[in-house]
Amino acid sequence: MADRAWTGPLEKIDDCRWRIPKSYKREMRVDAVLYATEKMLDHIKRDMALEQLANLAALPGIVKYSIAMPDIHWGYGAPIGGVAAMDIEKDESVVSPGLVGYDVNCGVRLLRTDLTYDDVEPKLEQLVDTLYHFVPAGVGSEGAVVVKSRDEFEKVLTEGARWAVYRRNFGVPEDLDCMEEYGCIDEADPDKVSKRAIERGMPQLGTLGSGNHFLEIQIVQEIYNPRLAQALGIERVGQIVMMIHCGSRGFGHQVCDDYLDVMEMAIKKYSIWLPDRQLACAPFKSPEAQNYLGAMRCAINYAFANRQCIAHNVRKAFEKVFGSTWEQLGIRMVYDVAHNIAKVEEHEVNGEMKKVIVHRKGATRAFPPGHPAIPQRYREIGQPVLIPGSMGTGSFLLVGTDGAMKETFGSTCHGAGRVMSRAAAKRSVQVNELLERLRKQGIIVRGTTKATVVEETPEAYKDVDEVTKCVHQAGISVRIARMRPIGVVKG
Repeated sequence: MADRAWTGPLEKIDDCRWRIPKSYKREMRVDAVLYATEKMLDHIKRDMALEQLANLAALPGIVKYSIAMPDIHWGYGAPIGGVAAMDIEKDESVVSPGLVGYDVNCGVRLLRTDLTYDDVEPKLEQLVDTLYHFVPAGVGSEGAVVVKSRDEFEKVLTEGARWAVYRRNFGVPEDLDCMEEYGCIDEADPDKVSKRAIERGMPQLGTLGSGNHFLEIQIVQEIYNPRLAQALGIERVGQIVMMIHCGSRGFGHQVCDDYLDVMEMAIKKYSIWLPDRQLACAPFKSPEAQNYLGAMRCAINYAFANRQCIAHNVRKAFEKVFGSTWEQLGIRMVYDVAHNIAKVEEHEVNGEMKKVIVHRKGATRAFPPGHPAIPQRYREIGQPVLIPGSMGTGSFLLVGTDGAMKETFGSTCHGAGRVMSRAAAKRSVQVNELLERLRKQGIIVRGTTKATVVEETPEAYKDVDEVTKCVHQAGISVRIARMRPIGVVKG
């Protein structure tokens, strides 16, 4: 159904919001709301992602409405760019691995530096090559960080980025102050993780993986809000920053796979009717859901540790190329955000504060100024949000808002969103032509395979400027700065 066009009803609420009324399908318990500009609708309707959004609105226990961000596209069961929250006090409310995704806590981390383009340009090729050497990438890549025993690996799963900082000296405690959940989520339960997941995860710590994951050397191109940018360590146009995009590797994929099988049995056991079996789920209070959450939290922590290990090796690469310590180069954390996650949070529902489990699949938390979950250093300005584009286009730094808290369970988009399948991308361009075009734009690319590079051609994605303009205009996040890539490492 990914290649079928959607023809269902879409009612305009305003320039950035659209509604699929619950009358569209008898099974829908609530409306579905899409955030998009009119300009984006043609692309969004080209696949059946909006049908998946309507299906989310049929899940037991869902509150307010199902939500799609402007980067919405077809995914497994639930659309990528989907958000849904269930009231955990209701016995019927469910947890669904398909509404979290395979790459649990796929996320983005931004490092700022004191370097400028003039500092980096003469050494750019060397820096890209050194990063490629220091951070293993590609399908099945392994070997960056050695974890010798299951006992030690379980510490990774329960301690997250804290394991990397305190047990391996990969980074400093200040790094943890700039991460969602301070780099570790509680109640992770390694006993709920399969032997196969552990076998896949142990060798892959500190590796980038493949697909849309990347390391990017970026230059600050525009600053929209100098005061907030300064608070985030972004001081001037021309400044060099470093973006890391990766997740929980084979470990998170296996956790999802294992529990989709469990949930297939659970829907029969609990007599749950679903419009799409890929949304297989279990009641929040059931042992199946609680076991999944314990395993998923292990994958969340694995991903935080993975990005921390990669950031450490990124710093080492800069040190090697520039002959200075990372501290002297001013390579400090801006923030680390998570996608593909389900978390219990407090939100207002129909005028009443409720504990809900918020599923964000290809969506980012965007909490407002003053929220206690935001690290102290950013609490006055709101949670930083990182929206990467494709390797030939810009990426954005934003902050969360009260609007997001009121409307989207404190959520916003997570990227540009694909408009072209990987197979179609491969057919659309030759790798040498693409690399030459990017080089003419001042972008040097290193990838482990030609296929990975062409799959990620810029044309395969929506316009990230339009996507971020939409969430900015809708008031669910505020644009602070735009960066563009000059060096890219792809898996």
